[in-house]
Amino acid sequence: MSFLRGKRVNRDQVAVVTGAAGGLGWAMVQQLAARAQDSGTPLRLVLVDMNGEALQLRAAELTQSVVTVDVQVADLSAEASVAQLCQVLAARYPQVDLLINNAGITHRSLSTQTSNAVIRRVMAVDYHAPVELAQGLLAPMRAAGGCVVNISSMAGWMPVLGRAGYCAAKSALHQYFETFREEVREDGISVLMVYPSFVATNIDANALSGDGGRAQHAQSTVGQVRTADWMAARILNAVATGKERLFPWDKTLLGAYLYKLAPRLFLRQMVKNFRVELEEGRKLARQSSAV
Repeated sequence: MSFLRGKRVNRDQVAVVTGAAGGLGWAMVQQLAARAQDSGTPLRLVLVDMNGEALQLRAAELTQSVVTVDVQVADLSAEASVAQLCQVLAARYPQVDLLINNAGITHRSLSTQTSNAVIRRVMAVDYHAPVELAQGLLAPMRAAGGCVVNISSMAGWMPVLGRAGYCAAKSALHQYFETFREEVREDGISVLMVYPSFVATNIDANALSGDGGRAQHAQSTVGQVRTADWMAARILNAVATGKERLFPWDKTLLGAYLYKLAPRLFLRQMVKNFRVELEEGRKLARQSSAV
């Protein structure tokens, strides 16, 4: 039996993971390799990231006898790079069982202080790349009856100060793949949408500022910050049991309901929780006017 989705197959399983060199992506890669070893299932792991050196180091850590590693360096913010990646993978793997769109980028800056280039980059990585990968690998996923896993965010369900572009990208991802799922269901392709709240990964540590540099102020959070390993286990369990959506059972889920039922109350609370974003924006405005 396949350890991925409980289906009987007589071939190697193929799993493609973007953003595989660190954080949640690497945690999922490690657990995929461990589960393959435990079940004795041959697994071809395709690790995708823009950091080639880090990918090679990670690949060397995967010593399970049933696992074969394929390293693919790609800049998912560039359409041509994504298209080339799809071409290579579709030619190399006639069947793809699992596509995990994990790579992501965010910003921490007020919308009025965020450049168009930053918004476009966030949209490219968080929305366009997952869409283009799913479309580019459609044939091998049909052949395998594969599953697309999208790491979205609760920020796609409700507004969050200082992350307008990120919220927009994750909202677009949600709407696209909720529709996509129904359009490919009869082809045997499934979609799992994952909506984490706050996970301890590098995405916020590497958050962009409004001008495209590195955000300097501390991240604001609500509720418990989960580890990447904890989140990875929940995601792979959801894949194995055929779930279509995975939500956090914490304050952020309550916030999403509050936003739908009492939006003005939610917005007041959101501004209170993320007031540091307004304060940082005002500080930046004062510095700019003083120059």
